[in-house]
Amino acid sequence: MKKYIVLLLLLLCIPVFVLKESEEKKPKAKPVLRIGAECDYVPNSWEEYKPSDSNVPIANLEGYYAEGYDIQIARIVAEELGMTLEVRKFAWNDLLPALNRGEIDAVFSSMLDTPERKLIADFSDPYEVEPTEYAMIVDSVSPYITAKSLRDFSGAKIIGERGTKLDEVIVQIPGAVHMKPMENLQGVIEAVLNGDADGAVIETDTGHYYELINKKLTMIRFPENEGFKLGFTGVCAGVKKGNTELLNKINIVLGKIPRSERRKIMDTANSRMMTNLR
Repeated sequence: MKKYIVLLLLLLCIPVFVLKESEEKKPKAKPVLRIGAECDYVPNSWEEYKPSDSNVPIANLEGYYAEGYDIQIARIVAEELGMTLEVRKFAWNDLLPALNRGEIDAVFSSMLDTPERKLIADFSDPYEVEPTEYAMIVDSVSPYITAKSLRDFSGAKIIGERGTKLDEVIVQIPGAVHMKPMENLQGVIEAVLNGDADGAVIETDTGHYYELINKKLTMIRFPENEGFKLGFTGVCAGVKKGNTELLNKINIVLGKIPRSERRKIMDTANSRMMTNLR
């Protein structure tokens, strides 16, 4: 009788041992890097409707996927850190509030480390391809097409994107009419195409993209000391104030991405966006 009891106890213990062994063999889930992006600022980030081998599902927008230069830089960071990338879409002016509420761990959305933003978030080293430069984008038959300096836009109606330096720097144009800013870059471009605005302030990588896709638009770059004066380092990733651990990790990874690789990533983003438009 005692033998049967011992055997029964052994049989009851087997599932426990098997379960424990199974749990030990099961791979641990990777930690998640949650980033915020506007997903409305080509070629840096945009949304797509179909999955691909390079885009990332937008966690808070079912059925949509994030793509673009910012997204690919964030993918490299996540992979190097052994993390799974999760992208969340926010309107531009909601990105930093979402960061400080703890809804995301970092912002990868072509955000500049302006003095004002440094008061509420910490920023990585720049990760853009070239140092940030601002230009003007105008209609290709505009009377301002021959402009060589900001002074040449005196009297012109100039527009920018709300809550960005693209709008704030318009005050540097002597005599310009500072129009009410648009909520996003698409609205800014449409204002120029519709003739509502004579020109718009734009970052050069983005301006180059719009020149490629629309022959009605021309970007005007200014010689040194004739253009905008920019009081920031460049396009950076933002983290919550005091999160030095994550910031240091991001900077280490960014430092490993050579400029040639960054150019390749940007060229691929431009090419992919052009293909999507055909």
